[in-house]
Amino acid sequence: MQQRAHLFSLRIAHALRESVSRSDYTKTKFGKDLLAGITVGIIAIPLAMALAIASGVAPQYGLYTVIIGGIVIAISGGSRYSISGPTAAFVVILYPIVEQYGFGGLLLATMMSGLLLVSMAVLRLGRFIEYIPEAVTLGFTGGIAVVIATLQLKDFFALPIETLPDHYWDKLAVLVKALPQLHLPSFAVASFTLMIMLLWPKLKTVVPAHLPAIIFGSIFAVILNNMGLDIATIGSRFHYLLPDGSQGAGIPPYLPTFEWPWLQPGVNGQPLRLSWELVSDLLPAAFAIAMLGAIESLLCAVVLDGMTGKRHSANSELLGQGIGNIVVPFFGGITATAAIARSAANVKAGAKTPISAVIHSLVVLASLVLLAPLLAYLPMPSMAALLLVVAWNMSEAGKAVHLLKTAPRSDLWVFVICFSFTILFDMVLAITAGMLLAAVLFMKEIAEMVKVTDITNNKRIVTADIPAGWRVFKINGPLFFAAADRVFSELADKTNEVDGFVLYLDAVPLLDAGGLAAMEQFIKQCQIYNTQVIFCDLQFQPLKTLARAGVKPIGGVTSFSPTLHEALTEIGNY
Repeated sequence: MQQRAHLFSLRIAHALRESVSRSDYTKTKFGKDLLAGITVGIIAIPLAMALAIASGVAPQYGLYTVIIGGIVIAISGGSRYSISGPTAAFVVILYPIVEQYGFGGLLLATMMSGLLLVSMAVLRLGRFIEYIPEAVTLGFTGGIAVVIATLQLKDFFALPIETLPDHYWDKLAVLVKALPQLHLPSFAVASFTLMIMLLWPKLKTVVPAHLPAIIFGSIFAVILNNMGLDIATIGSRFHYLLPDGSQGAGIPPYLPTFEWPWLQPGVNGQPLRLSWELVSDLLPAAFAIAMLGAIESLLCAVVLDGMTGKRHSANSELLGQGIGNIVVPFFGGITATAAIARSAANVKAGAKTPISAVIHSLVVLASLVLLAPLLAYLPMPSMAALLLVVAWNMSEAGKAVHLLKTAPRSDLWVFVICFSFTILFDMVLAITAGMLLAAVLFMKEIAEMVKVTDITNNKRIVTADIPAGWRVFKINGPLFFAAADRVFSELADKTNEVDGFVLYLDAVPLLDAGGLAAMEQFIKQCQIYNTQVIFCDLQFQPLKTLARAGVKPIGGVTSFSPTLHEALTEIGNY
């Protein structure tokens, strides 16, 4: 139980207390946290902006998410190495919210999801990450990757499309129809950026590929723009109001300010009107955000545990993620969760405590204040190329292919359902359908493993002579609702052929209500045919179930024996 305590514990700032409050936090460890935080902060700057744009909001809101959410979650959470901020997995949920309810609706849904995450932590639901099959996680992450990649094609080819339809096949149709109108200079910038991202790792440097790709892509775009070829950039696509009422281009070089989420603009540009109806409409989206946030954050923590040999507190991490997502919308930030790639980079850069995550957020804050004019030059085609690679990496195609080659057929069905439902419908439906299908198929497989075997003539087990008309049967496996009816029906078919049964139950670990009902029906059948039954070697759980149900021996019909030997002796007395 002690080894599994991380799945049950709950306290705020668990990771910070475990790693920093001890006297062994030295200047050396701080130096490693500082270096790791700077490294990951530099990585996070373009990613945060690209993911905000992909979610349908201005790029600065992605930076605000890293600055506020990254600090709050690192301080209050349960995983010492996790780096939190915008992630690609949320794009497929957040983009439709922005389209339907506007920026204010997204912030309100994020805050509601934070409340749900805190509730999940209080209810100690962190341990349930164990019960999500790999086929489900690979299915919906692969589906999300396909949707994200599809959404980037508009900017990758600079297609003249205002908005994309809601349904996936309609999106593809619009993109294919517009493809002949691609803007070749923008496509060249996107392709150049993508080429650098694919080739750079071969140099085996410590610099992550997307940084030189974005820098060289921006330089290429500046050259083409100076030639009058009109490459879209963050500065040309996004604008903000200056204090004098004029417009600035790109990202405002200001710190995020406090504002009520429900006073932010809705889809019509006017402030939201907070109402019970609006909250009810946003509740499914908030639930989807909370579920995905919990899954992604806890999976990230599990991966980091494997890399470092440390233990996270699952419920404390849910608590930190919940607090972060409650706080961040008040400062204009969108949904935040632990990012596996950035967290892994944090570990590889030498991080020791959550202080590295705090430093990474401060680096992003410094870039917002000091580098905002330069960030305006980032080209939209390069950002699209960056997200295509992010989508590919999150798809975990290698694991998916291995699953398809080696997994049982039931897992293949679960993967296909989750993958296709995520693309064609939405992630909540995909996960729900996948989990239900996985549960049903698992019960089917377990039920098929439950066997009833005639061991009357097995002298190795049945060592005493059996009177004529008596049979000994051994049942292997749990007698639950999906298996018990079949097992006891097989035995009931023999009640008119024998004088009595000995049911050897030492290999039956479980008896549920369905199994109990099937057993009682079998006993009634035995009463009709005057067939005696001796149940022997019951394990603790089945015995407890029978006791709670008030099942007692019936004279001349049923009896219970602690061992097979005593049951056989009892037969000899008849």
